Amino acid sequence: MITLSDIHAARERIAGVASVTPLIDVSPQAGRPLFLKCENMQPCGAFKIRGAYNMVAQLTAEERQRGVITYSSGNHGQAMALAARQLGAPAVVVMPKTAPRVKVDGARAFGAEVIFEGTTSSDRRARAETEAAARGLTIVPPFDHEWIIAGQATVGLEILEQQPGVAAIVVPIGGGGLAAGVVAAVKQTRADVRIIGVEPVGAAAMRASLDAGHPVTLPSTASVADGLIPVRPGDLTFDYISRLADDVVTVEDAQIVEAVSWTFNRAKVVAEPSGAAGVAAVLAGLVDAKQRIDGPIVAIISGGNVGVERLAEWCLVPC
Repeated sequence: MITLSDIHAARERIAGVASVTPLIDVSPQAGRPLFLKCENMQPCGAFKIRGAYNMVAQLTAEERQRGVITYSSGNHGQAMALAARQLGAPAVVVMPKTAPRVKVDGARAFGAEVIFEGTTSSDRRARAETEAAARGLTIVPPFDHEWIIAGQATVGLEILEQQPGVAAIVVPIGGGGLAAGVVAAVKQTRADVRIIGVEPVGAAAMRASLDAGHPVTLPSTASVADGLIPVRPGDLTFDYISRLADDVVTVEDAQIVEAVSWTFNRAKVVAEPSGAAGVAAVLAGLVDAKQRIDGPIVAIISGGNVGVERLAEWCLVPC
């Protein structure tokens, strides 16, 4: 388990690079105490800068000089590219062939070399490992590393400071790095705060793993939430979430798209589908139904990297 000291050290390390994002009150729009933690307002448009910078900053000068590589559907790749640029390291990002253009363009804008490989997290991880071995690069994994988890955990500290009365925090789960960090920070500080993870029905690798009692690999995944479709959770992230999270629920793609529209039209916040999954669970009543929350809920908007064409398609009709 990462300690609170680890998390506070990460917070100091990333200060001035990662933003302390706002927590906005959307209770009148939601009809219940609900706050949005707007990680879509980070540099690169997602929480991933926290973990990526925390890890790259701890590499040796020699490792940074040789360069870094990651495998990512987009947001972590952009974040690592930015962290590498800030710290003077060459960066390579392996992305799926289906990666949204806005995320590909973002990684390149921060100076990364982009390689396309397959459509699954396993495909791009294998390619990244091959490239790392051939070129002497250091892998900065998207979620399953203590330094990554410690960086993401700083979100949890900020929520507790910004809303001391919080009763529950709802966190989107892809590989599980954000949820693992949040449970580590929050449960060591306020064990009474409930943590609920959210996955798409078509990519519920963490839920399947919890049901099995160990990490499992799904044969395939598919969802409009492209940042939440790894076929397998991390070993570390599974361990944290299985021991500390209160629940993991699943939402349909239609509910996610509805949440993107609601968040844009009612809260005036731009969320990509992956970033809106937590809001989808709240709007669908899944959090209250299973956990009977009596108090404010914070839903983490984990990212806002969505093309204007798709946003217009989903949000033209007001909720």
